[in-house]
Amino acid sequence: MTRRLPPPLVALSPGDLAPASTRRFLEHARKAVGTGLRAILVREPAMGDRALLDLAREVRALLPKDGWLGIHDRVHLAKACGADSVHLGFRSLAPREARKILAEEVAIGFSAHEGDDIGPWAAADYLFFGPVLDTPSKRGIRAPIGFEGLSSAVERSPVPVWAIGGLRPEHARASLVAGCAGIAVLSGLLPTRDPAGACAAYLLALGRDRN
Repeated sequence: MTRRLPPPLVALSPGDLAPASTRRFLEHARKAVGTGLRAILVREPAMGDRALLDLAREVRALLPKDGWLGIHDRVHLAKACGADSVHLGFRSLAPREARKILAEEVAIGFSAHEGDDIGPWAAADYLFFGPVLDTPSKRGIRAPIGFEGLSSAVERSPVPVWAIGGLRPEHARASLVAGCAGIAVLSGLLPTRDPAGACAAYLLALGRDRN
């Protein structure tokens, strides 16, 4: 069975949603989906399982029938929310261990960085690699690798790579030139004041009118 990889543009949830801000996030997601967004990764590490499952199901309902839903870390919730992928990080189960638990059709993503052991990469179906550019969430933790570093990572990776970290629409083309299959965006898309306009700008930069 073929696992569904993300389309070229993936939007991430903010990572710090509180009950009071969830409605606003979903409304922004709805607007972006209306402009052509087809992929959302729900990444809310502080959210309890019940709340995250509810959120993921609402996101699933917003996406078109051919849309792509990823959830971060919660392997045990993938089936219940209809996720196409579980995305893992260094604190998560290793991709090889997650594969033993997940249904065969569910893809595994993995967040990779410069200097990491590349051993786990082959057990994933795709990577998010970064930070490519400066981004507040990685400042002082991970230095930006730039597009040259991104190109090097793509060459080393046995699986498709999505660029992540500080990427605006004007950086989309350089990510593709570096060999990436797409880009993943947090602050530049769903949390913005105009998510529909931001989505349209990213899709245009990626050479698409829809994702």
